[in-house]
Amino acid sequence: MSADSVKTTRDAQGRGPEGAGRLAIVFSALLALFLGALDTLIMGSAMPTVVADLGGLHLYGWVFSAYLLSRAVALPVCGKLADLYGSRRLFLGSVGVFLAGSAWAGAAPAMGHLIAARAVQGLGSGANFALVYIVLTEVSEPQKRGKMLSLASIVWGVASVLGPPLGGFVVDWVSWRWIFWMNLPLGALSLFGLYFFLHQARRRNAPARIDAAGILLLVVTVLALLTAFLRAGEGGGWLSLQTVFLFGLSILGSVVFVRVERRAADPVLPVDLFRISGFRNGNGASFVSSFAIFSLAAYAPLFFQGVLNLTPSELGLAMVPLSLGWSFGAWACGQQVHRIGRRRAARAGGGFLAFGAALAMFASPGIRPVVFSGFLALAGVGMGFVSIATLLIVQDSLAEEALGVATASHQFSRTLGGTIGVGVAGTLLSSRVFGGSERFEPSAAAEALAGLGEPLQRSLQQGLDAVFAGAAAATVICLIFCWRLPAGRSGDGLPSREK
Repeated sequence: MSADSVKTTRDAQGRGPEGAGRLAIVFSALLALFLGALDTLIMGSAMPTVVADLGGLHLYGWVFSAYLLSRAVALPVCGKLADLYGSRRLFLGSVGVFLAGSAWAGAAPAMGHLIAARAVQGLGSGANFALVYIVLTEVSEPQKRGKMLSLASIVWGVASVLGPPLGGFVVDWVSWRWIFWMNLPLGALSLFGLYFFLHQARRRNAPARIDAAGILLLVVTVLALLTAFLRAGEGGGWLSLQTVFLFGLSILGSVVFVRVERRAADPVLPVDLFRISGFRNGNGASFVSSFAIFSLAAYAPLFFQGVLNLTPSELGLAMVPLSLGWSFGAWACGQQVHRIGRRRAARAGGGFLAFGAALAMFASPGIRPVVFSGFLALAGVGMGFVSIATLLIVQDSLAEEALGVATASHQFSRTLGGTIGVGVAGTLLSSRVFGGSERFEPSAAAEALAGLGEPLQRSLQQGLDAVFAGAAAATVICLIFCWRLPAGRSGDGLPSREK
């Protein structure tokens, strides 16, 4: 697929299903997204009990990493497969894979089984994340697409608020295994709705051709890159033999991948797409905005509990504004994007995100927790605007038959940016607090430092200053990407009048 064949704005699609049928599809797709989002957020409060039951404390981090890595790999591959085979069968299969992983995780007799099951869950969840946005786009009218896509961000907000307390409740009153098993009846409901109401919405004129070599190289490159950042960020050392090898493997894989994709008849990710302004700058903004917001989300709890001495319950409440701000920003952008234009919405979101992150840089031990929560909420609102506006621009930068690639590339940029951001932020913190010799996990560090002496708190404050400064720097880059976005369509199906 050349740049010339995809550079025009995608034509408006048909209206798709109406009434109850459309409602059933939207509900089923969002339910699949909710389950995947919940499984991302619910494990933190359950893991101490899981380790006490299964053992394998040295494998603690891999329960999270296996899920994250397999989810990241599934995103770009799934987007291409959706373009080749359509979203219906792929969505049914991905929900099935997620449920199979959930059943296995709930029955896991040992930590190794749980990690493998989490990897299976991640594959299904990653495919679901891409397919939800693809399906919502397919069934919505062009002028209402922003409103439809904003529903997914609202689901994420609800999951982020419910996840931690729900995990604690299930562990305390039932069993940690039901964290996974409760996915089965809800997932079956999602499968039912997708099977009976979702039909093929896009025409495929050419026979499917699988770019097996490109998929394999992409998987190797992504796994090596993310594992390197995860390992280095968790104290493995940036110059250790294993980390250097992984970075080298990712560089080699990316070079070979570009060469293979240039020759492929139907590449999984055509490199020529990056010549298109909307695709390149939209995904760039998605990457760096996620770098910033996930750095804040991962290390703001450490500031609340380790510097401001909040209790765990107070900490939970203090982090809610970030999630609610993100959900509100996405909803507001979806409601107004067809009026103000996608590029203006992205720029406004980048401004809010940068302002919130800049304010966080000046947080001190004397700040009121509610004020710092307000800074995070402001950044969350900005992220909500950026995420929806840039997704619409990336989708409209490619032809209709490349909707899957466009949508999945945007989701993949978010995942990549968030993972790398948290890894870099962990290194910035450890370099200030420990001289780079080790790294605190945010969840454990907060409890370890809360209430300790002033010298250690000052050291921690200096490390967090570096983290928040890094996040603020990323938001400046995000603003640059947003400013370079093309006018594209205003969201109402007509050419934009933006200048």
